Amino acid sequence: MSYEMSADTDELSRFKQSYSRRGLLIRYARGRVSHFAGRQILTFAGGIALWLMNGPLFGIAAICLALLGEAVDCLVLRWVPIGLRRGRPFQTIYVLSTVTAGIQAITISCCIALAWFGPVSQHSPLFAIGFLAGAAINGGLVLPFHRHAALTRLIIYAATPAILFAVSVPVSGGPGVLAAMDAAGAALLAYMVFTFLKFVSSGFRLHRGNTLALIEKGRELAAINTKLVQRQKEAQQLSLVARNANDNVVLSDANGRITWVNDAFTRTTGYPQDEVIGRTPGDLLNGPDTNPETIDAIAEAIRDGRPFRGEILNMTRDGRRIWIETNLVPVLDADGQVEMTVAIERDVTAARAYARKMAEARRAAEEAAQAKADFLATMSHEIRTPMNGVIGMSDMLAETDLSPDQRLYNDTIRSSAQLLLKIINDILDLSKLDAGKMQLSPVVFDLRVCLDDTRRLLEPQALTKGLKLVVEFDPSVPALVRLDDGRLRQILINLIGNAIKFTEKGSVTVTLRVAAASGRRMLHVVVSDTGIGIAPEKLDRVFEPFSQADAATTRRFGGTGLGLTISRMMIEAMGGDISVASSPGQGSSFKVTLPVEVVGVRQSDDTQRPDPEAPPETTEALVGKRVLVAEDNKVNRLLIRKYLRDLPLSLEFAHDGQQAVEMVRVSCPDLVFMDMSMPGMNGLDATRHIRELGAQQPAIVALTANAMDSDRAACLDAGMNDFLAKPVRRSDLLTCMIRHCSGTVGAGPTAAQP
Repeated sequence: MSYEMSADTDELSRFKQSYSRRGLLIRYARGRVSHFAGRQILTFAGGIALWLMNGPLFGIAAICLALLGEAVDCLVLRWVPIGLRRGRPFQTIYVLSTVTAGIQAITISCCIALAWFGPVSQHSPLFAIGFLAGAAINGGLVLPFHRHAALTRLIIYAATPAILFAVSVPVSGGPGVLAAMDAAGAALLAYMVFTFLKFVSSGFRLHRGNTLALIEKGRELAAINTKLVQRQKEAQQLSLVARNANDNVVLSDANGRITWVNDAFTRTTGYPQDEVIGRTPGDLLNGPDTNPETIDAIAEAIRDGRPFRGEILNMTRDGRRIWIETNLVPVLDADGQVEMTVAIERDVTAARAYARKMAEARRAAEEAAQAKADFLATMSHEIRTPMNGVIGMSDMLAETDLSPDQRLYNDTIRSSAQLLLKIINDILDLSKLDAGKMQLSPVVFDLRVCLDDTRRLLEPQALTKGLKLVVEFDPSVPALVRLDDGRLRQILINLIGNAIKFTEKGSVTVTLRVAAASGRRMLHVVVSDTGIGIAPEKLDRVFEPFSQADAATTRRFGGTGLGLTISRMMIEAMGGDISVASSPGQGSSFKVTLPVEVVGVRQSDDTQRPDPEAPPETTEALVGKRVLVAEDNKVNRLLIRKYLRDLPLSLEFAHDGQQAVEMVRVSCPDLVFMDMSMPGMNGLDATRHIRELGAQQPAIVALTANAMDSDRAACLDAGMNDFLAKPVRRSDLLTCMIRHCSGTVGAGPTAAQP
């Protein structure tokens, strides 16, 4: 195919080259040279005739003159192709070949003059005029090839009889009848020569047009043939694809009757081709459980001439139920009517079964995750509720006069309870990080203040063990940054607390610096100690949950092994990284890298954070306030009563949500502490009912053992103003009460932090 197209292209190129001015000139030159011998037959015949009529001198002179002109012309024309190949100017060669044509025509005219004025031939000018007509015809034949050469010859040949008649009339004594008749005959002969040459030129143009048309038609036919061959090849390939495809291929006519199926159809349905031809797919495959709506949708799509894709339940020849995914495309004719239908079908029975199993597995996993979350929430609530009483009562007990032994016992109870609470918080944090539900809250704060607060919190532990806790700030550390300071504090507490725990003598050093990397500012925190260190082969285990370097470490120092795991997961959630370097007996060094946004201007509103150990503000805002506590646990009610016994306010208690709603309606308290989990109506429903009362609304603060982020969100969504998680410290409780009773927080829901 490509060879045919190339041949047609070459033929058209040769045609254009042959009929260009350059090509016509070369053809003219080669034709004149190749027909040189044939033209000399006429030359010698004329010369011999003059020899016989006028003597040898006239004959030889005519032959020599004619040969001279031909020789000059042919020698130049033989050189023409060579000169063009060598790059000689086309116009120069063209003009030169025109000049030699004129020379050749002049020599012929001289021969005509010899015959015109010969002693014998002058009595009959017909010979000279006939010879001249032959020369004119010969010279005019090249008119399509070399127009200027042909016109030069014809002009010379036309001028020759005029000159001869003009010279011979005075010599013969004036115009006579014979001279007039000779002139008329010459004119008639000239007209015949003109007519003949015009016919020759028209024939040349016609031949050229026909040749070009044939070439163009040939190219069109070649292109059509190429397309036909390509389509034939494509049809063969499509036929092979359809026959050997793993999917079913079904061709149906305009009436929906099957005209062809491939082998895959037989393998899938069990029907051989000879049993399905002429029948409709629905008659063969639709069963009692096939959805009628799907059948109607397929029929409607075929009727409207639009594609259809969907799944349909079919029956095989042996009665098996199979699900078929069909992709049906109607083929329309020139009038837009359905000519045939092509259906590509696939057995998706196994895929649907797999998808169903995956859906069941996903549902089971979601149920397991929900059960885990419910279990953690329940355990957190059930443990935090008595923990609230243990820690609260130990705090109250610490304010009484105790003997040294009693104070030691109470401090042991408090520290054990705090350790148990930390374990609970670590487990909840790990659960949230595993579920991807850890929420980050970036704020603007002072890095130095954040680290100093952490140092003050942990320094007593270090001093108890005789350790030196050193904090170093690089000059690159800015005053203010934007980051989640709560998570950063938790990370620092875990790392510094671990360093203190596993160091028996020496020091713990914390260094901070900020450096640019990859177009971002990165906070680098390094916590180094002089503790027991970690063996190289056990470094990878320190970040795994519930694991430490070895069992002896757990027995010796205690702990759950969750601190580093939680720190790593938090750091990664914040877009950072943590690494460790350690040598047994020489200490460890943990390096944390976090992306941080540097803030140039100090904003006191963002950076002033309450000190958890600071005493609460003045209680003047609580004078005369009515406070309602909705709490079903007797110990927690007792603890709240003890916390608030010395305050100038009115304190009431509700044992469930329904009672809390009624007491709000009757007594209109200023502040309500609402437990989430209570018998009957829970705290969320009670809050919604209170918000619907329409009277003056109290501030409602969740005071609950449900400490998950989802619990906080649920409380705020229900209409609560704030959230406190049990166990709650007395200072936190008073701070929250003062904030809400002083009017700084409205009655609508807010995102206040406990």
